[in-house]
Amino acid sequence: MFDLGNPQYQYLFILPLFVWVAYFIFRSWRNKKRDEVADFFLWDQIHPNRSKRKPVVKLAFRILGLISLVIALVNPKIGTRIETITRKGVDVVFAIDVSKSMLAEDLSPSRILKAKQILSKAIDGLVNDRIGIIVYAGKAYAQLPLTTDYTAAKMFLRTIDTDMVPTQGTDIGNAVEMALSYFESGKKQNRALFILSDGESHEKGVLKAGKLASENGIVIYSIGLGTQEGGPIPIKRNGIVKSYKKDRDDKVVVTKMDPEMLQQLAVSTEGSFMDGSNTKEAISFIKNSLSKMEKVESETEMYTDYEDQFQWFLAIALFFFTLDLIVPNRKSLWLRKIKLFG
Repeated sequence: MFDLGNPQYQYLFILPLFVWVAYFIFRSWRNKKRDEVADFFLWDQIHPNRSKRKPVVKLAFRILGLISLVIALVNPKIGTRIETITRKGVDVVFAIDVSKSMLAEDLSPSRILKAKQILSKAIDGLVNDRIGIIVYAGKAYAQLPLTTDYTAAKMFLRTIDTDMVPTQGTDIGNAVEMALSYFESGKKQNRALFILSDGESHEKGVLKAGKLASENGIVIYSIGLGTQEGGPIPIKRNGIVKSYKKDRDDKVVVTKMDPEMLQQLAVSTEGSFMDGSNTKEAISFIKNSLSKMEKVESETEMYTDYEDQFQWFLAIALFFFTLDLIVPNRKSLWLRKIKLFG
């Protein structure tokens, strides 16, 4: 197994290339200035002990040392120990509404970005709970199966946008049915489904899906995103608002949060609803809701522990920089004095 401790420093690998190019630009300029003073043969007579190869060799040492230093900074890690662990927690699925109405900016910066902010910070507070992610609009899609890999969850979360589901609409019922496939059959406890949506469902069967969730032991918590006054749906190009979505009568569409439907869905499973306008309150709502649920021991899984390897590359970098210091620019005359064949 392999991992990077500080992947944000990978861009520094451009430094060795920059040093290499800078050296040859300097060398070209130096040779040009040298030729203005004396020609090539005369310069060799003036500096008979000057080595032509060693400056290049010393540059290679510097480049290799710099590459090793950057690798040490990135800190590659290798999995060296596998141990069996047992987790005790809750299985929780987050369903995020990615319909076009989530682009409305009545919540700053927008409904969809607010949902991602809430979920990202909520994941930071989890410990042993397994999480899954569903995205839905006119149809629901599994984005991430139940996992304890929170790093992967946040990576998938960053890719979520309103263009990832081709079928438009808001079918919350389909998202609830999708969540049923996430949980193990036979177990009807420690299951939670958080729905982050503006509640504008244009499909039927929402309460029927809520009844189905309740029968399968799934508690639904809904977080409403948007305001009841609503806002237009911006149409952007390169991040700039060009116009707003209009209906068939060429009037600007105003999308409003529908808390009633979200409340009914949550109550049908003995869950609860809250307005997600305040990020901190929404995170506390998720945390408190999960803390009230019974923690159940999940199946034993394999856990790979990673060990830092930066010290090896730091030693290699020191080795090459030391060679650069001790190797002179002049020719090694003592080598010429050694007569191996008499």
